[in-house]
Amino acid sequence: MRYRELGKTGLKVSEIGLGGEWLERHSAEEVHEIISFCEKQGINILDCFMSEPNVRSNIGAAIEGHREKWIIQGHIGSIWENGQYTRTRDMKKVIPAFEDLLLRLRTDYIDLGMIHYIDEPAEFHRVMEGDFFSYIEQLKARKIIRHIGLSTHNPEVASFAVQSKKIEVILFSINPAFDMLPPTENLEDYYSLHTYQNHQELRGIAPERVELYKNCEKAGVGITVMKGYGGGRLFSEQTSPFGVSLTPVQCLHYALTRPAVSSVMVGFDSVCQVKEAVAYETASEEAKDYATVLSQAPAHAYYGQCTYCGHCAPCPAGIDIAMVNKLYDLAVMQSQVPDSVKEHYHALSASGKDCIVCKSCEKRCPFGVPIAERMKEANRLFG
Repeated sequence: MRYRELGKTGLKVSEIGLGGEWLERHSAEEVHEIISFCEKQGINILDCFMSEPNVRSNIGAAIEGHREKWIIQGHIGSIWENGQYTRTRDMKKVIPAFEDLLLRLRTDYIDLGMIHYIDEPAEFHRVMEGDFFSYIEQLKARKIIRHIGLSTHNPEVASFAVQSKKIEVILFSINPAFDMLPPTENLEDYYSLHTYQNHQELRGIAPERVELYKNCEKAGVGITVMKGYGGGRLFSEQTSPFGVSLTPVQCLHYALTRPAVSSVMVGFDSVCQVKEAVAYETASEEAKDYATVLSQAPAHAYYGQCTYCGHCAPCPAGIDIAMVNKLYDLAVMQSQVPDSVKEHYHALSASGKDCIVCKSCEKRCPFGVPIAERMKEANRLFG
């Protein structure tokens, strides 16, 4: 298992994480089996947004005695009411629900205290300016939560979170289908084939999302990923908006090649599904290759954009082309190249100045990116 820095939190999280939602349908014994297997595979981050009491208790029992091995991403604002999950900003309900989370997980702290599920910009501002966020800050001051995060599906809300400079981690929905859509407050839009079929202008990653990922990288805000598989819809030609199917490994590689992404929180229903996900760690580049599949898809193929897929490798000059492109994209967002980005660029063993313009990379690029010209531009920019 490989581990990544989670923004500026100082935490190192496994590339593959455990999203707990499917654990609700399992017995205590089955939850213990799945969590124990995850731990053996090196998975060390767990997301628990669920408010259902039994699943919280089952997770707590499964990690008891080795709580220190887990980085818990626990949600604030998720409650259990009248026998079902709901979200609320009513502090009379928020506080006991969070205390219940601590009690049932058998812990006295949460590593990542997540403001639960905000998709409307107006609600974001209400939360940040009201009693809810004051409570979050009190929890952090008392070290009951160690870092403040937020979960959202809307890049506009996520961007506000970055700009606030108060949010350290964002749990965000990332997969190649969702990435094509402009900001929306309606989660159902992301899952509807009708949405994609009626957006004929969709070609590649929506600019709002490109900007978000780069801004997170620049600001040191870590991203953990939800909906990496698109609810499983990307695994079938019939339900995928592309008209082609992707594998779990390909979906994981797509998410993990976005700037600022540290971990993909995968919802596991069985040990078998854990094995399918952790297979990413030993998968070949060919198995990870989502780019060729998308470039040949009958609908909404990406073109002209570097998706940092690494398909251009190997470079005879030893250039990490995907990394050069990523640093270039981060740099051109600003009027002046940040010193940190410049240092990363100059630390590369080979860079744009080493390009021999053989263009062998361009022949392999499935999206038609003019790579040789990009290397020239990077050299000029970072000079």
